[in-house]
Amino acid sequence: MQRDPGHEFGFELRACRWAELAWPPATAAGDDTATVVARQLGTKRRRWDTIVLECDPDALRRRARFGPDRLDSDLLHIVRNAPTEWTYYRDALPHPGYPWRYVREAIHRADDRGIIETRKSGNRIEIRRKWVYPDWLERIVAIENKPALDASAARALGSQLEYDVTMGLADEVWVATRQTDKTVEPALFEDLPVEAGILTLEPESLTADVAWYPRTLAVDEPGTRILERPDGSARDASAARFEYVDSETKADTRLAIAERAYERGWRSFVETMRPDCRHFQLCARDGQQALSYCAATGRCQTARECAGSCPHFEPEPPVWRTRGWPIEGGPGKRLQQLLAERRRRRRPDL
Repeated sequence: MQRDPGHEFGFELRACRWAELAWPPATAAGDDTATVVARQLGTKRRRWDTIVLECDPDALRRRARFGPDRLDSDLLHIVRNAPTEWTYYRDALPHPGYPWRYVREAIHRADDRGIIETRKSGNRIEIRRKWVYPDWLERIVAIENKPALDASAARALGSQLEYDVTMGLADEVWVATRQTDKTVEPALFEDLPVEAGILTLEPESLTADVAWYPRTLAVDEPGTRILERPDGSARDASAARFEYVDSETKADTRLAIAERAYERGWRSFVETMRPDCRHFQLCARDGQQALSYCAATGRCQTARECAGSCPHFEPEPPVWRTRGWPIEGGPGKRLQQLLAERRRRRRPDL
């Protein structure tokens, strides 16, 4: 049984588990910081392999009052501005920049979730807060996972890290690579932005060392988004095109990312696989982390491989999914429930 996957997907899962157990890597955050780890999250223009949220523990527990699901931008607009006394919603909320009918729809969604109070006064909808939305997010740390960081991988990663540095959505950006036995890690010789930290991880033992410490990025200042750059040829003397992103927009984006990370966590990898295949298993190497395992191929598979198009795919026999076996479904359904329960336990007070 191959337990240590050499592909990036398996390395990414181990990096997430290490972050849950050992973050921060002997850096600035204190012992009183709570962490939430997510994977494959980001914005329309940028997706990170791993995101670590450093949170205020007490505020994170108060965030649990609003439920396990994320609050999107419309709901955040309401819960962050809802008044303490009954008020007509148009008088209570700042103008959202889009039609009020969408605000009314969001108010009904918030009421259905029980995170605000509403009542009718004539034809008017009045709202009142139930709880103050806490300032639970302290820092966002973005990690790119490259187990084999050779020159070609570094070139492809360099432009992505440059985007992270100029935009400043994350407080820190890191590159996690596989640990080697060399005196100087090969990753240090690659052409990466100096602002990015380098973490060398041994996925089997879940140990890591810092090869290069990152710089803290200016998340409270406007960011720069590069739209187009010269192709680098001798005949191309054009200038790069860019635009500025104001700090308020960045703050809203950071909170939206944090809310999505709070909802999803990183154990949702099974949602992009086929756990209803009779060959799909979860393999726990250390009693704490369950990784995907394919009995047909005898190794940990990637999310791309584990699909209905796989030549080894065999649906579970119908009898497995009848009569509530073993608990309201077949083995695949139970594996999904198991990972969902583990993900939920990482959110205090849920």
